[in-house]
Amino acid sequence: MGLRNFKVWRGDAAGGELKDYQVDVNEGEVVLDVIHRLQATQEPDLACRWNCKAGKCGSCSMEINGMPRLGCMTRMSTFEEAETVTVTPLRAFPVIRDLVTDVSFNYTKARETPAFAPPAGVAPGDYRMQQIDVERSQEFRKCIECFLCQNTCHVVRDHEENKPAFSGPRFFIRAAELDMHPLDAKTDRKEYAQSAMGLGMCNITKCCTEVCPEHIKITDNAIIPMKERVVDRRYDPLVWLGRKIFRRDQLEEGTAVSSTLHTGETGSVDGAAPVNWHRGIPVAQSASVDDEGKLPLNEVLSDRTGASSPFGDDVTFPVDPKGLNYYHPGK
Repeated sequence: MGLRNFKVWRGDAAGGELKDYQVDVNEGEVVLDVIHRLQATQEPDLACRWNCKAGKCGSCSMEINGMPRLGCMTRMSTFEEAETVTVTPLRAFPVIRDLVTDVSFNYTKARETPAFAPPAGVAPGDYRMQQIDVERSQEFRKCIECFLCQNTCHVVRDHEENKPAFSGPRFFIRAAELDMHPLDAKTDRKEYAQSAMGLGMCNITKCCTEVCPEHIKITDNAIIPMKERVVDRRYDPLVWLGRKIFRRDQLEEGTAVSSTLHTGETGSVDGAAPVNWHRGIPVAQSASVDDEGKLPLNEVLSDRTGASSPFGDDVTFPVDPKGLNYYHPGK
């Protein structure tokens, strides 16, 4: 492909500037290849962070022509031959040197995010989940922590003062993943995201989704659903009034579940084969009514239909444990 024109930012925390270079580019190469050739032929002290060169470690995050991208996944063939390719460090984080930035902000937020909390009394290796529950959150597990979504989010990109109160899209999908996890013992993921992670500061511009190299639908599948559930719980006047009248949120936790449990110490149900997924077996129920036989106000007035059962709409409860195949391999 011949010589191509580049502008690469050189400097450190004290300041820097864009410098012009002409570098040989071969067919099929990516921007990271060009940076390596620039190091080898012209600028041996050029600092650039990289590791796998396969788009899976997230190390080579940079801004290419102003767009947050992975250097190893941006092919030179996507640019015009006469185009000058500008390579700069991530803008949202402090520069250490050249193209290397200090992304410790993200590790601080990772430590602040409550980890998965297993059910009480359940040992590692004894967890049980249905495949449909695995698939719901599998999308968010693809995150390679390149922090491109964090960098492009204008809440912190343009407002440094927001960083203490805002965790960013990478950790919103972590909260969403755990909120979907049927074995996570913490039930306040949505509320925590709103009160401590700054979920309300996100105005869903979808810029984080646009730059994700793993094509995770961060906004549509994680942030928007969590914001909707928080709003329903906190601000929907019908839900608020219904709770005040019927005191549904003041019921003792686990009362409804404990009445349906038939699980013994061995993990078997009524003497059947062990089924150890640690959830109460629901009993078929009619519409929820109060002592006077009246429906809760929010159910009477809501125009929304209930979501499909994760077990399938053709399954009745209680589920026959003999028909399940989620047994511990060692039992």
